[in-house]
Amino acid sequence: MKIGRSALPLPRYTRRKRLKKGGLGYFFDAPTWARKRGCPVKNEPLGNDYDLAVQRVEKILLPAFDSWLSGGEDANPVGIGVVIGTLDWMFHEYRRTWKQKTAKRLQPLSPGQCRVHETGIKMICEYLLQDGRRLGTRRVSSIDTAFADDLFEKLLYKKVDGEKIERRTTVNHAMKTARGAWNTISRAHPHMFPPKNPFEKMGLRSTSRETPHANFDELMAFRAKAFEMEFASLATGVLIGWEWLQRKAHIFIRFMAEHYRPNSHPNHVYVINYKTSTGSWEPLFDKKGKPLYPLLMAELDAMKALRPTGGLMLRRDGSSLPWSGKGEMLTQVERISKTIIIAAGLRPELTFTSFGRHGGATESKSSGLTTLQLMDKGQWSSVAAMANYLHDDDEGKQQAQIKRIKRRKQAAKK
Repeated sequence: MKIGRSALPLPRYTRRKRLKKGGLGYFFDAPTWARKRGCPVKNEPLGNDYDLAVQRVEKILLPAFDSWLSGGEDANPVGIGVVIGTLDWMFHEYRRTWKQKTAKRLQPLSPGQCRVHETGIKMICEYLLQDGRRLGTRRVSSIDTAFADDLFEKLLYKKVDGEKIERRTTVNHAMKTARGAWNTISRAHPHMFPPKNPFEKMGLRSTSRETPHANFDELMAFRAKAFEMEFASLATGVLIGWEWLQRKAHIFIRFMAEHYRPNSHPNHVYVINYKTSTGSWEPLFDKKGKPLYPLLMAELDAMKALRPTGGLMLRRDGSSLPWSGKGEMLTQVERISKTIIIAAGLRPELTFTSFGRHGGATESKSSGLTTLQLMDKGQWSSVAAMANYLHDDDEGKQQAQIKRIKRRKQAAKK
């Protein structure tokens, strides 16, 4: 049967072909003379969706070809080798959503969140199949639940010097990234994906390793040693994390002078949570005008007097430089904090994070804050997310039992 001429035009070097299974397929064929001259733009199948095929040719392949032809520098842009319908393509499209505001997310993902996703994407796409191909070149239509489960088991352990090391947390994040990418991109291109997401309901369980949390005495010991070693900003930083349940990046990168006692809110501090795109003005005084955080406020008042604008939590070791680290990892903060912890004779397993949301949230729980009060103070989006920061300790259990004993005595008197 002769194929009639289509009314839908095709870009340069693009052709259609009747497929054996029925329907039309689209292909990009770079000119032979260009391939012989080393053109980096290769031939590739474009799938059977006309709009997607035209979009890829006009927005990626032809601009790259024309740039190469004219000697441009962008002849091989990111994504040029990505074939529509593959895992590489799915993750390539997913990356674009990170910088967009959505109904669920009020602002783009933080650098730290992007880094976690990128680690998972690389782990999945660079995995080598038995035939030597990268997993990223495999089509999403060929991925099922059995394959996803098998992939998890194969990624779970990594050989280091002949020893198998479990990396459950990293692989869990990779599977969650794949699950999110599948859900997001399949909504825009449902005809290219199987009806069931193979990365859903995998029964992922967290590692048994728990982040150690500090107690108040350890917090004070750390602060004393930090002042002694002339790292005053770290001493203030751990107290901010403890009192306002702040993350490291929020303390040292996103905490600005205008967040603390600005002219519009002279008796408040704006506590931010960049991860969930939330924030709230926290009161600094009680109803009688008494400071709620006297020690912390004295230090922050002195800092703001010297630095009325810009970042508030810069180094106070004479350099006034920002704390360095890759992205928002702030490895310098953790490294120096570990030195202070050891010098103070504290438990070696403690880290800077132990004094922030983990330590402060656990003390808040032991102090009798309700679940709603805790969620409001820490700006958690769910009880499940908050539970990761609440640790069992003797003090909380002791207070719980004391309350029970007290109630029994009160009942006996009646």
